[in-house]
Order: sequence, then structure tokens, then C-alpha cells
Amino acid sequence: MTASNGKGPYRQAQFDPLAELRRADEPPWDVYLTGTVFLDIIFTGLDSAPVRGTESWARGMGSSPGGVANMATALARLGLKTALAAAFGDDHYGEYCWDALEQGERIDLSASRTAPGWHSPVTVSMAYEGERTMVSHGHEPPPEEPAPDCSPRARAAVASLTPGTSAHWIAGAAERGTRIFADVGWDDTGRWDLAGLPDLRHCEAFLPNAEEAMRYTGASCPRAAAHALTEHVPLAVVTLGAEGAYAVDRRTGETAEVPAIEVEAMDPTGAGDVFVAGFVTGTLAGWPLADRLAFAGLTAALSVQEFGGSLSAPGWSEIAAWWRRVQSYDHQDPAALGRYAFLEPLLPESARAWPLRRAVPTIGFRRSA
Repeated sequence: MTASNGKGPYRQAQFDPLAELRRADEPPWDVYLTGTVFLDIIFTGLDSAPVRGTESWARGMGSSPGGVANMATALARLGLKTALAAAFGDDHYGEYCWDALEQGERIDLSASRTAPGWHSPVTVSMAYEGERTMVSHGHEPPPEEPAPDCSPRARAAVASLTPGTSAHWIAGAAERGTRIFADVGWDDTGRWDLAGLPDLRHCEAFLPNAEEAMRYTGASCPRAAAHALTEHVPLAVVTLGAEGAYAVDRRTGETAEVPAIEVEAMDPTGAGDVFVAGFVTGTLAGWPLADRLAFAGLTAALSVQEFGGSLSAPGWSEIAAWWRRVQSYDHQDPAALGRYAFLEPLLPESARAWPLRRAVPTIGFRRSA
């Protein structure tokens, strides 16, 4: 694979949210990730879900790296130095995903590898009426899947916990001072037992959604579930869908709740990854808990207004454009604006026009130099 040449349509000037915290002896990476990269092909503009025995035409289509690449891209676009360990197929899809992540998003792939004879997993996502339907195909991961027991030294890592399994690199990273932020998928076993998440004890923060949090704790409401989770992890963040998010920090006794931003959702793909990326960014920057929640919710809200997972992850230009736009309305609620006033000194003075439309990479098109 070729090294990054600093060119490509994805690149934009990066704001460094950790600039004032950087020291000569700091870890080389802000965030480390490992997982499976998919090729995502997204169809949009469908009036309804495809019906068996019929042909549906979509008004829009795009392609991008997906899977763990959604999280990696979201982190990188927020200015964090991001390292990813993943296996890539030696097919054209794998080359495309590698190039898009390394050259397009400045993600370090030195811990990744190309797996001979293994083709890239593929997901086709169909977005309609704010919902999505997905069809995926892939083979078993190749031997020696990149998830080293000794992960690169980083300020933080994002881990996706799997019920009933343990990832050895998590404990090692935590012992070396890496702050672990964890999310979790649906428990297909139906046990919903926190003892089945052994790596949770190594984590600083756990970010489930409301349904997951209540099932794991047996609590009758998500806020009570967040408090119950702090018996197992220092910081619990529970996403509440249209109601926003709620967080409890056991170490400080602090709680925070921030309502969601009302938007017209085009495609929810990757919104959870973007939320986690926003929260990690604010945490590493040392922001107050409520500001971290607000920022995470904002980035997630911006992402669902575009289609695709990594395609829709916002950068600082998108955030600045949104901030300038909402301040231009005559009848904005001053309290709502005040909630996001902490952004003012962080944002670039110039922002592109709103709404923004990212260039949609299509396999086979050449980039201009």
C-alpha cells in the first residue's frame, strides 16, 4: 500500500483539540482501535423497504469503508491521532478501503495488514424513512487477525465488548495507562449478564444505549441503569435516543443530561460510533461532563443528516458551519444556544456553506491530484 501523500478530496485543515495538552513524552497516538473493516455500499432515496420479487431504484448511492472504520474515521475527523489494527482483503475492495482510510482520513494503519486470499466483507445498506435495512456477506476472519496482545501506546482506546468473550489487548492497554472506552452490541445469548463482559473492569467508560443498559442492570429506567452501571465502571453514559443522553461519573459524583438536537434523519448508520468519538474527544480534552455529552450528541445529530457511516462523520468545518447557522436564526432559544457556547473558542473562523455535502467516493473513480 502506498503512504499518504497529503492529497485527496477528504482532506481539510485539522483543528487539534488536544494541542494544549501535548508533551514531548506523550503517547504517539490519541486513540487505538481494532476490528473488522467492511466495504459499505449505501443506497438512499428509497420510498420504502425493498419488496420480495420486485426491483427498487434508489435515488442516491455511495460507498465507503465501514465496520470499525466508522469509528476510526469519526475520531480522525475530530482531529485525534488515530491508529487502527485491522485485516484488509487483497481484493480491489480492500485496496480501496485502505487508501480511503490512510490517504483520505490520515489514519495510521501500520498495525494493519493485507490478508492474501481473503476477500473483504461487504455490507449493502438501504436507507429509507430514517430507517435502514442491511445485507452483509463475509468469511471467517483470516488467521492472525490484527489484535495484538500488546497494543500501540495511546491515550485512549475504544473497545466493542462481546458478551462471553475477552480481548487480551484490553487488559494490557489499561495496565499501560490507556483509557478504555467501551460500547457493546446486542446480547444474542439473551443472558444480559455483566459478568459476561469481563473486560468491563478494565474500562474507564461504558456507553450502552438505554435498552442495553436496562437489560444489563434490571433497572426500570435508563437513568437508574446508568447509576447501577457505575458499580462496575467509573463512568456510565447511556444514550436515550430522541431524548438525548445521561451520564454518571462515580469518581466525582457528577451527573449530566443533555437533550437531543432535533434533526431530519436521513440515515442513522454510524451515529452511535460518531457519538462515542465525540465523547472520547471531549474527555481527552478535559471538558466538563455536560459539554462532552452535548458535543457527542451534536456530532451524532450532524451525522444522521447525511447518508453512510464513515461518509457522514462530521469534522470541525461541519461543526463550525452548524454553529454559525443556528446563531443566524432570529428566534433561537437563548438557553439552547448557551448549551453550545463552549464551542465558540474552538471553532475555525471560516466555515463552508451549510448544508454540507461531502464528495461521495465511488469505486473506480480516480482522485484528482
